[in-house]
Amino acid sequence: MKPSAPRRPPLPKREAVMFRKCCDNFEEYACVLLCGVMIACLLIQVGLRLITGSALAWTEELSRFCFIWTVYLGMSLATKRLAHVRISAQFAKAPLRVRLVFRILADLFCVVFNLLIAWYCFEVIRDSYRFPEFSPTLGIVRADVELIVPASFLLSTWRVIEDYIRRLRAGTLAELAGSSQGAEGIAAAEIAE
Repeated sequence: MKPSAPRRPPLPKREAVMFRKCCDNFEEYACVLLCGVMIACLLIQVGLRLITGSALAWTEELSRFCFIWTVYLGMSLATKRLAHVRISAQFAKAPLRVRLVFRILADLFCVVFNLLIAWYCFEVIRDSYRFPEFSPTLGIVRADVELIVPASFLLSTWRVIEDYIRRLRAGTLAELAGSSQGAEGIAAAEIAE
């Protein structure tokens, strides 16, 4: 009897692939959608002012809310792409292991800070729901709009953790420290030295 060949795992279902793609690119999709709505609202407002001499009040308010959400989702997007502001010149001449330790400490500080801000924002928003304040033209509870603040800090925290999980699985954690030759040539063995 011949040993059977190892079976391939089944291909992921289309829905699972699409869900994963949406999760991986959530910030991009949301920012594009919100910017599109914001631009459309502003175009309507400018067009009506040119034609009729007056504008719709709701377009200004909706574009402002979209702008706020875009800014906070952009924060999470910058975290995901490792494009947020980071001062690391003081570690340029340090050994790889030292740079990696300080990078991990900085990211840990960032995660703790994000969680504290999210917790404090949830406390403030909880009070805002007890005494709701409505937006003048759309009639939206302002706390609903302000939920983006803690949500974006939690999403940024998740993106930092997600990056570490991916790098640990791929064995590329050392690339976080960078090097003068570029991150491509850094091996995990250099950290052990």
